Amino acid sequence: MSALRILVPVKRVIDYAVKPRVNKAQTGVETAGVKHSMNPFDDLSVEESVRIREKKHAPGGVEDICAFSAGPPKAQEILRTAMAMGADRGIHVEIKEGEELEPLTVAKLLKKSVEEQKSNLVILGKQSIDDDAGQTGQMLAGLLNWPQATQASKIEFGPDDAVTVTKEIDGGVETVRAKLPMVITTDLRLNTPRYATLPNIMKAKKKKLDKKTLEDYGLTNEKRLKVLKVTEPPQRQGGGKVEDVDGLIGKLKELGAL
Repeated sequence: MSALRILVPVKRVIDYAVKPRVNKAQTGVETAGVKHSMNPFDDLSVEESVRIREKKHAPGGVEDICAFSAGPPKAQEILRTAMAMGADRGIHVEIKEGEELEPLTVAKLLKKSVEEQKSNLVILGKQSIDDDAGQTGQMLAGLLNWPQATQASKIEFGPDDAVTVTKEIDGGVETVRAKLPMVITTDLRLNTPRYATLPNIMKAKKKKLDKKTLEDYGLTNEKRLKVLKVTEPPQRQGGGKVEDVDGLIGKLKELGAL
Protein backbone atom coordinates (compact mmCIF):
# COMPACT_ATOMS: atom_id res chain seq x y z
CA MET A 1 0.00 0.00 0.00
CA SER A 2 1.18 3.54 -0.73
CA ALA A 3 2.46 5.63 2.16
CA LEU A 4 -0.18 8.17 3.16
CA ARG A 5 0.31 11.88 2.67
CA ILE A 6 -2.71 13.29 4.49
CA LEU A 7 -4.04 16.81 4.05
CA VAL A 8 -6.31 17.93 6.89
CA PRO A 9 -8.21 21.19 6.27
CA VAL A 10 -9.22 22.98 9.50
CA LYS A 11 -11.32 26.11 10.02
CA ARG A 12 -11.49 28.73 12.75
CA VAL A 13 -15.11 29.22 13.82
CA ILE A 14 -17.05 30.64 16.75
CA ASP A 15 -16.71 28.15 19.61
CA TYR A 16 -19.53 25.60 19.65
CA ALA A 17 -20.42 26.52 23.26
CA VAL A 18 -21.06 30.19 22.37
CA LYS A 19 -24.57 31.31 21.43
CA PRO A 20 -24.21 33.37 18.23
CA ARG A 21 -25.79 36.82 18.06
CA VAL A 22 -26.84 38.61 14.88
CA ASN A 23 -24.88 41.84 14.31
CA LYS A 24 -26.60 45.23 14.18
CA ALA A 25 -26.35 45.46 10.39
CA GLN A 26 -28.07 42.05 10.07
CA THR A 27 -25.42 40.90 7.63
CA GLY A 28 -24.19 37.99 9.74
CA VAL A 29 -23.33 37.00 13.30
CA GLU A 30 -21.27 39.11 15.66
CA THR A 31 -17.65 37.90 15.76
CA ALA A 32 -15.84 40.72 17.59
CA GLY A 33 -14.82 39.74 21.11
CA VAL A 34 -16.29 36.24 20.69
CA LYS A 35 -14.36 33.09 21.55
CA HIS A 36 -13.23 31.10 18.50
CA SER A 37 -11.84 27.57 18.21
CA MET A 38 -11.32 24.78 15.70
CA ASN A 39 -14.44 23.57 13.90
CA PRO A 40 -15.50 20.43 15.86
CA PHE A 41 -15.75 18.23 12.74
CA ASP A 42 -12.21 19.26 11.75
CA ASP A 43 -11.07 18.34 15.25
CA LEU A 44 -12.23 14.79 14.46
CA SER A 45 -10.28 14.83 11.19
CA VAL A 46 -7.01 15.77 12.89
CA GLU A 47 -7.53 13.12 15.56
CA GLU A 48 -8.28 10.41 13.00
CA SER A 49 -5.21 11.28 10.92
CA VAL A 50 -2.97 11.04 13.99
CA ARG A 51 -4.59 7.76 15.09
CA ILE A 52 -4.00 6.22 11.66
CA ARG A 53 -0.29 6.85 12.22
CA GLU A 54 -0.15 5.91 15.91
CA LYS A 55 -2.15 2.70 15.60
CA LYS A 56 -0.50 1.79 12.26
CA HIS A 57 -3.87 1.29 10.60
CA ALA A 58 -2.48 1.87 7.11
CA PRO A 59 -0.20 -0.91 5.79
CA GLY A 60 2.00 1.63 4.01
CA GLY A 61 2.29 3.91 7.03
CA VAL A 62 1.83 7.67 7.22
CA GLU A 63 4.52 9.77 5.61
CA ASP A 64 3.09 13.23 6.34
CA ILE A 65 0.14 14.95 8.03
CA CYS A 66 -0.32 18.54 6.88
CA ALA A 67 -2.91 20.83 8.49
CA PHE A 68 -4.29 23.51 6.17
CA SER A 69 -6.37 26.59 6.94
CA ALA A 70 -7.56 29.69 5.09
CA GLY A 71 -8.54 32.53 7.36
CA PRO A 72 -7.48 35.69 9.19
CA PRO A 73 -4.14 35.90 11.05
CA LYS A 74 -5.69 34.35 14.17
CA ALA A 75 -6.35 31.15 12.18
CA GLN A 76 -2.72 30.30 12.95
CA GLU A 77 -3.88 29.45 16.48
CA ILE A 78 -5.94 26.48 15.32
CA LEU A 79 -3.11 25.32 13.05
CA ARG A 80 -0.83 25.29 16.11
CA THR A 81 -3.52 23.30 17.94
CA ALA A 82 -3.62 20.78 15.08
CA MET A 83 0.16 20.47 15.22
CA ALA A 84 0.02 20.05 19.00
CA MET A 85 -2.41 17.17 18.43
CA GLY A 86 0.07 15.49 16.07
CA ALA A 87 0.07 17.13 12.64
CA ASP A 88 3.60 17.47 11.24
CA ARG A 89 3.28 20.97 9.79
CA GLY A 90 0.79 23.61 8.75
CA ILE A 91 -0.11 25.88 5.84
CA HIS A 92 -1.93 29.15 6.46
CA VAL A 93 -3.55 31.01 3.57
CA GLU A 94 -4.18 34.44 5.03
CA ILE A 95 -7.30 36.42 4.17
CA LYS A 96 -8.57 39.66 5.66
CA GLU A 97 -10.36 39.71 8.99
CA GLY A 98 -14.11 39.47 8.38
CA GLU A 99 -13.70 38.13 4.85
CA GLU A 100 -15.26 34.75 4.09
CA LEU A 101 -14.52 32.17 1.40
CA GLU A 102 -17.37 30.33 -0.29
CA PRO A 103 -17.19 26.51 -0.43
CA LEU A 104 -16.28 26.37 -4.13
CA THR A 105 -13.35 28.75 -3.62
CA VAL A 106 -12.16 26.66 -0.67
CA ALA A 107 -12.45 23.48 -2.78
CA LYS A 108 -10.40 25.06 -5.58
CA LEU A 109 -7.81 26.18 -3.02
CA LEU A 110 -7.60 22.68 -1.54
CA LYS A 111 -7.24 21.15 -5.00
CA LYS A 112 -4.19 23.35 -5.63
CA SER A 113 -2.76 22.41 -2.25
CA VAL A 114 -3.34 18.68 -2.81
CA GLU A 115 -1.41 18.90 -6.06
CA GLU A 116 1.36 20.96 -4.48
CA GLN A 117 1.74 18.70 -1.42
CA LYS A 118 1.31 15.48 -3.43
CA SER A 119 -1.38 14.36 -0.97
CA ASN A 120 -3.19 11.08 -1.61
CA LEU A 121 -5.79 11.36 1.18
CA VAL A 122 -7.83 14.35 2.33
CA ILE A 123 -9.71 14.04 5.63
CA LEU A 124 -11.96 16.98 6.49
CA GLY A 125 -15.08 17.71 8.51
CA LYS A 126 -18.42 17.03 6.84
CA GLN A 127 -19.39 20.68 7.50
CA SER A 128 -18.36 23.78 9.41
CA ILE A 129 -20.67 24.91 12.19
CA ASP A 130 -20.74 28.55 11.07
CA ASP A 131 -22.32 28.31 7.61
CA ASP A 132 -23.35 24.61 7.77
CA ALA A 133 -22.85 24.42 3.99
CA GLY A 134 -21.57 20.82 3.95
CA GLN A 135 -20.29 21.20 0.39
CA THR A 136 -16.49 21.54 0.39
CA GLY A 137 -15.57 17.85 0.57
CA GLN A 138 -17.89 16.87 -2.26
CA MET A 139 -16.75 19.78 -4.45
CA LEU A 140 -13.10 18.91 -3.82
CA ALA A 141 -13.65 15.27 -4.81
CA GLY A 142 -15.38 16.46 -7.99
CA LEU A 143 -12.57 18.85 -8.91
CA LEU A 144 -9.92 16.18 -8.29
CA ASN A 145 -12.01 13.42 -9.88
CA TRP A 146 -11.33 11.29 -6.78
CA PRO A 147 -13.70 8.89 -5.02
CA GLN A 148 -15.29 10.22 -1.85
CA ALA A 149 -16.84 8.86 1.33
CA THR A 150 -18.86 11.31 3.39
CA GLN A 151 -19.97 11.30 7.05
CA ALA A 152 -17.47 8.64 8.07
CA SER A 153 -17.96 6.90 11.42
CA LYS A 154 -15.22 4.30 10.79
CA ILE A 155 -12.21 4.15 8.44
CA GLU A 156 -10.32 0.94 7.64
CA PHE A 157 -7.37 0.30 5.33
CA GLY A 158 -6.71 -2.83 3.31
CA PRO A 159 -4.28 -4.12 0.69
CA ASP A 160 -3.86 -2.58 -2.77
CA ASP A 161 -4.66 0.96 -1.54
CA ALA A 162 -8.22 -0.03 -0.61
CA VAL A 163 -10.06 2.06 1.99
CA THR A 164 -13.34 0.93 3.57
CA VAL A 165 -15.51 3.60 5.15
CA THR A 166 -18.59 3.08 7.29
CA LYS A 167 -20.84 6.11 6.91
CA GLU A 168 -23.97 7.18 8.70
CA ILE A 169 -27.17 7.53 6.69
CA ASP A 170 -30.82 8.01 7.61
CA GLY A 171 -31.97 4.94 9.48
CA GLY A 172 -28.64 3.12 9.68
CA VAL A 173 -25.16 2.84 8.22
CA GLU A 174 -23.70 2.24 4.80
CA THR A 175 -20.30 0.72 4.00
CA VAL A 176 -18.38 1.83 0.91
CA ARG A 177 -14.98 0.89 -0.45
CA ALA A 178 -12.68 2.85 -2.76
CA LYS A 179 -9.02 3.11 -3.63
CA LEU A 180 -6.56 5.87 -2.89
CA PRO A 181 -6.37 8.72 -3.64
CA MET A 182 -9.66 9.77 -2.08
CA VAL A 183 -11.56 12.33 -0.01
CA ILE A 184 -13.19 11.45 3.32
CA THR A 185 -15.44 13.71 5.42
CA THR A 186 -15.86 12.98 9.12
CA ASP A 187 -18.90 12.64 11.38
CA LEU A 188 -19.27 12.88 15.16
CA ARG A 189 -19.04 9.19 16.07
CA LEU A 190 -15.71 8.63 14.32
CA ASN A 191 -13.61 9.27 17.44
CA THR A 192 -13.13 11.43 20.53
CA PRO A 193 -10.47 14.09 19.90
CA ARG A 194 -7.61 14.38 22.39
CA TYR A 195 -6.65 17.49 24.31
CA ALA A 196 -3.33 19.00 23.33
CA THR A 197 -0.87 18.62 26.22
CA LEU A 198 1.41 21.45 27.34
CA PRO A 199 4.62 19.70 26.13
CA ASN A 200 3.04 19.13 22.70
CA ILE A 201 1.83 22.74 22.57
CA MET A 202 5.41 23.86 23.16
CA LYS A 203 6.70 21.46 20.48
CA ALA A 204 4.09 22.74 18.02
CA LYS A 205 5.59 26.23 18.22
CA LYS A 206 8.72 24.86 16.56
CA LYS A 207 6.93 23.01 13.76
CA LYS A 208 6.92 24.48 10.27
CA LEU A 209 4.07 26.83 9.40
CA ASP A 210 4.05 28.18 5.84
CA LYS A 211 2.21 31.43 5.13
CA LYS A 212 0.60 31.92 1.75
CA THR A 213 -2.04 34.02 -0.01
CA LEU A 214 -4.82 33.26 -2.49
CA GLU A 215 -2.67 34.90 -5.17
CA ASP A 216 0.07 32.32 -4.54
CA TYR A 217 -2.42 29.72 -5.78
CA GLY A 218 -3.65 31.84 -8.68
CA LEU A 219 -7.07 32.37 -7.09
CA THR A 220 -9.29 35.28 -6.09
CA ASN A 221 -12.13 35.41 -3.59
CA GLU A 222 -14.92 35.40 -6.16
CA LYS A 223 -18.36 35.90 -4.64
CA ARG A 224 -21.32 34.03 -6.14
CA LEU A 225 -23.75 34.45 -3.26
CA LYS A 226 -25.09 37.58 -1.58
CA VAL A 227 -26.46 37.61 1.96
CA LEU A 228 -29.62 39.70 1.92
CA LYS A 229 -30.48 39.61 5.61
CA VAL A 230 -29.75 37.63 8.76
CA THR A 231 -32.30 37.63 11.58
CA GLU A 232 -32.85 35.82 14.86
CA PRO A 233 -35.38 32.97 14.78
CA PRO A 234 -38.75 33.84 16.35
CA GLN A 235 -39.08 33.06 20.02
CA ARG A 236 -40.82 29.80 20.74
CA GLN A 237 -44.27 30.14 22.22
CA GLY A 238 -45.19 28.28 25.37
CA GLY A 239 -47.53 25.33 25.05
CA GLY A 240 -51.13 25.33 26.23
CA LYS A 241 -52.21 23.75 29.52
CA VAL A 242 -54.66 20.91 30.11
CA GLU A 243 -56.53 20.19 33.31
CA ASP A 244 -56.18 16.39 33.46
CA VAL A 245 -55.16 13.25 31.57
CA ASP A 246 -58.42 13.10 29.63
CA GLY A 247 -57.81 16.66 28.48
CA LEU A 248 -54.27 15.72 27.38
CA ILE A 249 -55.53 12.72 25.39
CA GLY A 250 -58.21 14.85 23.77
CA LYS A 251 -55.65 17.49 22.79
CA LEU A 252 -53.31 14.87 21.31
CA LYS A 253 -56.15 13.42 19.25
CA GLU A 254 -57.05 16.90 18.07
CA LEU A 255 -53.48 17.40 16.87
CA GLY A 256 -53.41 14.01 15.16
CA ALA A 257 -50.75 12.62 17.51
CA LEU A 258 -52.94 9.67 18.51
